[in-house]
Amino acid sequence: MEFFTISLLNGISYGLLLFMLSAGLTLIFSMMGVLNFAHASFYMLGAYFAYSITQWVGFWPALVVAPLGVAVLGALFEKHCLRRVHAYGHVPELLITFGLSFIILEMVQLVWGTSSVDYRVPAELSGPLFTLYGTQFPMYRGFMMGVALLMLLALWLLLTRTRVGLVIQAALTHPETVEALGHNVPRVFMGVFGGGAALAGLAGVIGGNAFVTEPGMAATVGSVIFVVVVVGGMGSLSGAFAASILIGTLQTFAVGIDASLMGALKSLGWEITSKTFGYPLWKLKVSQIAPVLPYVMLVLILIFRPRGLLGTREG
Repeated sequence: MEFFTISLLNGISYGLLLFMLSAGLTLIFSMMGVLNFAHASFYMLGAYFAYSITQWVGFWPALVVAPLGVAVLGALFEKHCLRRVHAYGHVPELLITFGLSFIILEMVQLVWGTSSVDYRVPAELSGPLFTLYGTQFPMYRGFMMGVALLMLLALWLLLTRTRVGLVIQAALTHPETVEALGHNVPRVFMGVFGGGAALAGLAGVIGGNAFVTEPGMAATVGSVIFVVVVVGGMGSLSGAFAASILIGTLQTFAVGIDASLMGALKSLGWEITSKTFGYPLWKLKVSQIAPVLPYVMLVLILIFRPRGLLGTREG
């Protein structure tokens, strides 16, 4: 019971961080139809901005200023670069955001170096939140979960209960009508892209000190957040939330299981011997395949439910 409860809490906290990352990507795709390959790089920028700002004025100002800085960079990129290729289709959009990710990586290495930086959890959030079965649950993980849930609530209220949200949603499907009503559609799209980048930056502020802030952090999470978006359903914010919790919990439980893969399969009723495949499965542990599980889920989703868990369209 102890393993189940602690793993569940850790899995939910990790899943909520994945949601903070994938929410901005989902927002940009659902509103603009752009699949942003540089999204994880904005996450990295948020962490590095927060690290530098924390050195000057502390963590709490960095929690606000760093995402705003990333939002400004994202909005400027959309206005001066992405907007120029938007009319040519998805391939140029993918290529230009893919190129941006390499530019950001090189700039980060030039400014902050090629090794990790000492970005730490603030002292006021470094203690335990509570103790369960003799195991302390970090206060910072609880803070991270709270920020993610507040972000989900704010996005839902913005998109469904405000005039701004209605204009944003209408601008994608009926841009001519929205312009006829006096709204600047390019400016709306610039704001959406900047807002999505800000959400990634906020995830970087929260996740950078919980894990490691180093130049490879974007590559570490970049592929996983695309898995989350596809599994949840392209453009579905609720789907991204469900997929994030599912993948985060699945990986966390898998990491904590030290049993062999063959033993786990046998417990499910699958009689498999060590000679079934070329690799001796009896040597492979469930914890060793934990990083592969999201991609296995991605393949299964694409085969059996291409539109995702809560998506409304395929592809």
